[in-house]
Amino acid sequence: MSFGYRAKAMRATAIAAVLAAVGAPVMAEEITYVSGAVGKAVENFAALVKPWEEATGNTVKMVPMPASTTDQFAQYRLWLSAGTSDIDLYQTDVIWAPQLADHFVDLTEAAKDLAPTHFPSIIESQTVNGKLVALPIFTDAPALYYRKDLLDKYGVAVPKTWDELTAAAKTVMDGERAAGNPDFWGFVWQGNAYEGLTCDALEWVKSFGGGQIVEPDGTISINNEKAVKALETAKGWVGTISPEGVLSYQEEESRGVWQAGNAAFMRNWPYAYGLGNGDDSKVKGLFGVTTLPVGAEGDTSAATLGGWNVAVSKYSKHQEAAISLALYLAGPEAQKQRAINESNLPTIISLYDDPDIAAAQPIIPQWKDVFLNAVPRPSAPTLSHYNEVSSLFWSAVHDTLSGNGSAADNLAKLEADLTDLKGDGWK
Repeated sequence: MSFGYRAKAMRATAIAAVLAAVGAPVMAEEITYVSGAVGKAVENFAALVKPWEEATGNTVKMVPMPASTTDQFAQYRLWLSAGTSDIDLYQTDVIWAPQLADHFVDLTEAAKDLAPTHFPSIIESQTVNGKLVALPIFTDAPALYYRKDLLDKYGVAVPKTWDELTAAAKTVMDGERAAGNPDFWGFVWQGNAYEGLTCDALEWVKSFGGGQIVEPDGTISINNEKAVKALETAKGWVGTISPEGVLSYQEEESRGVWQAGNAAFMRNWPYAYGLGNGDDSKVKGLFGVTTLPVGAEGDTSAATLGGWNVAVSKYSKHQEAAISLALYLAGPEAQKQRAINESNLPTIISLYDDPDIAAAQPIIPQWKDVFLNAVPRPSAPTLSHYNEVSSLFWSAVHDTLSGNGSAADNLAKLEADLTDLKGDGWK
């Protein structure tokens, strides 16, 4: 059986199962789906939902949101607080479930057959007070991208520690600039004051043995010498191996520099892998990925656990069709298509052994090593306060990176602010 025929057969089976679970609507409906958009997300989404549209007769309208998850969350909260019925489905960050749960449909019964096929920990992360409020569509954990050709050219090994990365980045950068590329940098990452900086900085702190900002038991742990060392190390990159403009970079700005061939190393999420190997990329076939560095020998790598889910609004006028679409997007066919076309990491366990995915995106099976080092942001212990915790953290980090106070002073102030926020406990 050819791959094309097999794929069509799987698609028909998958959609049939979804429709059998919730029933096909009698009349065609337009479903509105809101999501952040990076890379070719809008174009890929149209292709992703087309089989479901053809099978149900419904149409899907995607409303792209800003790439910044901070801006997305703020807009989502406005819409949901107002009870808007214009949005049927929300694509949600893994950390948002506890904060938005009251506005979403409980999908426990609808997904009773699908949920057990996903990583249990991810299903658990989207379950609030016994209700499954969102279905996982892909998971995320960042890695270190590196130019294989340039490391070979300058005799540099793939770095295992942040000090090794700093030295390797400088060696390659100096060499490329001497060779006539003044726009070349050693290392690009996400330094803007937003949720992405929380992710980057959590990795630095955790990989230096400095904890997780707030520990699973609710203890505020961020003010310690190892966390200080992590932030001072990162501060040393700005204006040396990283451009000063990195303090305004989000994921796409980092990828733009990298994909233009102007960086030796990049910290980014899996979506950048497929785009980096696109026909319009100057680094196509020239790079590899590995786990993020550690602070020192004996420390462990850390990769912030990310991932995206789909939730059905309680205020939707098209809940039956919206649930049908959610089940399809979280199902094996859509997850496989995302993995092949966008290098998104599946949350369905069996897809890591899928030969078609391995052939199209050989990096996905390898990403298991990255995923094993995943560290969650402290949304579970801080509950409804998480956004404020994250904002205080990234602000302290950004101040440090910008030269507005030392890491020691900024983390001491952060600890005091978090203690005030916590009060008698996280609620």
